[in-house]
Amino acid sequence: MTFSIAAVDPETEAVGVAVQSKFVSVGAVVPFVSADAGAVATQSFANVAYGPDGLDRLREGDDAAATVESLVEDDDEAERRQVGVVGVDGSVAAHTGADCFDVAGDRQGDRYTVQGNILANEATLDAMADAFETADGGLPERLIAALHAGNEAGGDSRGEQSAALYVAKPEGGYDGKNDRWVDVRVDDHEHPIDELERVFKIYDVTLLAREEPADPQTLSGEDALAVSTVLADLGFLDADPRESFGDRERDALEDFRGMNNFENHSLTVIEDALARGWDAADGDGEARLVDAIWHGLQHYDRL
Repeated sequence: MTFSIAAVDPETEAVGVAVQSKFVSVGAVVPFVSADAGAVATQSFANVAYGPDGLDRLREGDDAAATVESLVEDDDEAERRQVGVVGVDGSVAAHTGADCFDVAGDRQGDRYTVQGNILANEATLDAMADAFETADGGLPERLIAALHAGNEAGGDSRGEQSAALYVAKPEGGYDGKNDRWVDVRVDDHEHPIDELERVFKIYDVTLLAREEPADPQTLSGEDALAVSTVLADLGFLDADPRESFGDRERDALEDFRGMNNFENHSLTVIEDALARGWDAADGDGEARLVDAIWHGLQHYDRL
């Protein structure tokens, strides 16, 4: 009841898994990731031991194919299982057991593997692969794009329930103290991939660092008025909104930044992001402020 993608990005040394399933809390079962080894997606009567065991084998020097071979040959129920593996070396492999429920299959490409079972059709797998190869953005965005594409092509034949995105990167975790770069999940939702993307954007703005803008923009005109109006509606600005953005508006934006834990970006960066991203943003009120900041930050590479 699951489709997933595991992939590695050699440029950023990031490796991750994205998954959706008609199964509660799929993020607690399917994805296993480590920046010094690779990624394992275990599903279809999932053998969760495949996760740590597979990462250990990758860490010890096995490539993805050897890792998959070792995992399934030691498992008496391997024909019910499905697993996809990618190593930090770029090797990829997968196993879809003969007894997995139809439609089940997997696809491999350059540094990624896609797998799914109880799918509406095989087009789900092809759509995921195509989307990952052509999507813009970094590894997290490309993984989410693959989930959207698979779902739109047919997806899980039993419907939607949960989704997860787990990406590791050396020293990518909070304050650089571990490799857990992106770890977001939706445990039970009517549209879990949409919700996963929304939560990821907040996570990105809050926790993931970006390059500083060389020539930061400031808010003015209609955009300044719109941002000031939202800040006033939220109670951060105790003044009439206007088409200029001065000290009082920046003080309000600073309060908004602190309240939302956006300390990972300076006030200058937040204003620059709003100026660059306001027109592209969706939603109203606080949701649009956050979405605008996210869109604006896309102009700069993640660190």
